[in-house]
Amino acid sequence: MDERLSIFAAASEAGAAPALTAGTRVYTYAELAALTQRRIQVLAPQTTRGNAHLVSGTNTLETFVTIYALFELGVPALLLHPRLTVYERDEQAAIAAHGGALPEDAAAILFTSGTTGKPRGAVLTRRALIASAAASAANLGWQDDDRWLLCMPLARIGALSILTRSLVARRCVSLEAAFDARAFPRWLSGRRITLASVVPTMLTRVFDAHPAWSPPPHLRAILVGGAAAAPKLLQRAEAARVPIVITYGSTETCSQVTATPYEARYAPAALGAGMPLPGAEIRIVEQRIAVRGPMRMAGYWNEPPLAPDAWLDTGDLGEIDGRGCLHVHTRRGDLIVTGGENAYPAEIERVLEALPGISACGVFGVPDEVWGQTVAAALVVEQSPPSDATLLAYINRSLAPHKQPRSICYVQRLPHTPGGKLDRVALASFRPALRPLTERASSDSDANAEESAAKLPGEAPG
Repeated sequence: MDERLSIFAAASEAGAAPALTAGTRVYTYAELAALTQRRIQVLAPQTTRGNAHLVSGTNTLETFVTIYALFELGVPALLLHPRLTVYERDEQAAIAAHGGALPEDAAAILFTSGTTGKPRGAVLTRRALIASAAASAANLGWQDDDRWLLCMPLARIGALSILTRSLVARRCVSLEAAFDARAFPRWLSGRRITLASVVPTMLTRVFDAHPAWSPPPHLRAILVGGAAAAPKLLQRAEAARVPIVITYGSTETCSQVTATPYEARYAPAALGAGMPLPGAEIRIVEQRIAVRGPMRMAGYWNEPPLAPDAWLDTGDLGEIDGRGCLHVHTRRGDLIVTGGENAYPAEIERVLEALPGISACGVFGVPDEVWGQTVAAALVVEQSPPSDATLLAYINRSLAPHKQPRSICYVQRLPHTPGGKLDRVALASFRPALRPLTERASSDSDANAEESAAKLPGEAPG
């Protein structure tokens, strides 16, 4: 077993070094190794090597120690997002209960949803996570006093990759339960954070909460990914001398595969999403971005594995300029990126069409200055539409906050292509007819902003 993901090996090499800060407590690698040993004693009778073990991806010391223990046991961690509804969690748990064989090297499984709307488990191997860590380090480097702020749920690759990179490098993670725009500058200064990962919405909210903010001198870089960063945001960052590294990647590639050079962190805007990191290969096929390299996933759970040298078609559209920089024009056509979180229309449509009275549904994104996009739904009803209260009660228990439509309209029919498929491009014509839902759950505004922004798909800040 490769010891670079071993907390015991880390303790042997750097036992007295700080490994994790949580609240006011600093844990050394030796202390985390001791906690992991005790956790292994509990988990060992409950797990089987090679069979996935469900873990709620909350940002706690217990989750960190559980992941370390599973790495030692050779048991893949099946990470569930903590803000899933009971419906969504049960669906993913059912998939896990009937899950098939996994590669011997499997370390983690993270769910995404595709064009079918069904959750798909991206199988991430130790080799891929270690290769991703090495690629990141080749750009950022490491310093002895580095502390990487983690304020996104561990069920997201942007957060899990902070854990694995720091473990491989024997460096320190500064853990927060959730993102808080008001507290963010205080965290950076008071805890001597040198590295952080955010999505654009998070950084926008920091500037909105602290218009005059400028970073402390010890901050080396903030990685911005998961969605396109607006030019206005990058201009604000440059004016405030915030060191920014723009990244592009996905769950399926263990986070970033391209990044702007660390040396360009005070003026990265002209470089798009940066250049391929060492080991990553990028090509454009009919305007679509394809990726391969050792950081790519093994495949989707219960689907045929990918050949080691196979290209992964991301579905995203982009181009590579003469300098070798990737410019992402748009994320996959049917994907909605809201606050850095991926919302898949087919998944939302499947849920909404299960509500009695709704015969068809078309979900699409609406541009938004803060969120990037918000979710909208055009609904076809059988007789009379459900009340907003009925609709909201249903979606609140069926869809995580970032997937919930913020606006709706009722239409007689949905547009279809000549081949009979839903015409997603034509759905945008319904935008003038949209109206907001009149009663939104309290958890779906600021909580979604700060925790969804803290939820890093496809989606991979950092």
